[in-house]
Amino acid sequence: MFESILKNVYEKTPLVHCITNYVTVNDVANVLLACGGSPIMADDEDDAVEITAICDALVINIGTLNKRTIATMLRTGKRANELGHPVVLDPVGAGASSLRTDTTFKLMEEVKFAVIRGNISEIKTVARGSGTTKGVDADARDAVTEETLDETIAFAKELGAKTKAVIAITGAIDIVADSDKAYIIRNGHPMMAKVSGTGCMLSAMIAAYCAANPKNHLEATAAAVCVFGLAGELAYDKLLKHDGGTSSYRTYLIDAVSKIDAEALKGGAKIETR
Repeated sequence: MFESILKNVYEKTPLVHCITNYVTVNDVANVLLACGGSPIMADDEDDAVEITAICDALVINIGTLNKRTIATMLRTGKRANELGHPVVLDPVGAGASSLRTDTTFKLMEEVKFAVIRGNISEIKTVARGSGTTKGVDADARDAVTEETLDETIAFAKELGAKTKAVIAITGAIDIVADSDKAYIIRNGHPMMAKVSGTGCMLSAMIAAYCAANPKNHLEATAAAVCVFGLAGELAYDKLLKHDGGTSSYRTYLIDAVSKIDAEALKGGAKIETR
């Protein structure tokens, strides 16, 4: 399904500027290399504006937010818009504090995002202006289940129409949608929640995939979510064979991303459209 999407990433090696959080920055860089992209990190305001001009995409991740980087995010996001680069927003912990929530809305007012990726609680905050999260994790009461799936798909499409962005809601069941079409993805493994930064890594992968497929952001995002979820499954299989724990799983996850090709994805993707 996504053969050309993956092919474009490996052929173009998109350079992704990441303004991301310092908890996960190394893993973000490594997963970009693993998926076929190339990372660069800069968050000084003047430096970042110059750096983003030489890149192909920008990720804005608010996971370790501070007032200095807010100004950087706004200036750099606007510069990326001027250049026509896809910008991905990861509103980590939106709803957990006023600073995170207010900054999310300030960014959305001033920067055009190609993709907004978060857990269901973060995305509900994006849509409604307030929400509840368990720190940077989704509130269990918001969980996407088979019973709430239709409602959540409709919600994602509505938000996609409102923001003119691709909406990626990730969790046990992933939803990737714009105003017209939704992909439902059931790849992944619960062990992914035991490693910090899996969402941050995925947002960076989405940016690389969108940069390499500029006219097809919906499918590019769905492909990235599929690849990362499948990598989570393969990493767990390897973990069982080696009696490893959470740290080993993190390594195996990045390993799996580096090894998944179009053929492996075709055989392992658990995806439907609505």
